[in-house]
Amino acid sequence: MFDTLSLVFGPGLVAAVLWSPILLSSRIRSLFNRLPPARSTIASYLLVAIALSVPFGIGTGIIFTTTSTEGAALSNALLNMAFVLTIAYVGVLPLTSVIGLPRIGIDWDPTNYGLGTWLLLVTVALWYAAVFVVPLAFFAFILALPTG
Repeated sequence: MFDTLSLVFGPGLVAAVLWSPILLSSRIRSLFNRLPPARSTIASYLLVAIALSVPFGIGTGIIFTTTSTEGAALSNALLNMAFVLTIAYVGVLPLTSVIGLPRIGIDWDPTNYGLGTWLLLVTVALWYAAVFVVPLAFFAFILALPTG
């Protein structure tokens, strides 16, 4: 049971630590402070960081269980999954934060969702994805080596 919990929550907790400098931004703190269910910056931050890690964990698990280890197939599958999730995160997270949340009554940006907020959210989403993509890309590179 502990192994399963560590596989589910471990990557998200590591990502939360590596992603934590985003909390230096008052706009980002405001976002996490207004998010339900906790309405607490740290609790919401941890919930979001762990929830965002789940697609990477599930995708990696599916790839390892369904992809052949022959040649570079495993390496290519990991890189493709990382690329698709990065594009999804950079596109969906800012849209959800700026358009979706205010429409459901979570008005969090004191600067009225200007260009600076959009750029900040794209950077934050890219940073979060990079926390997973860099190790996956390194691992995929090692797997693609003839001795991998």
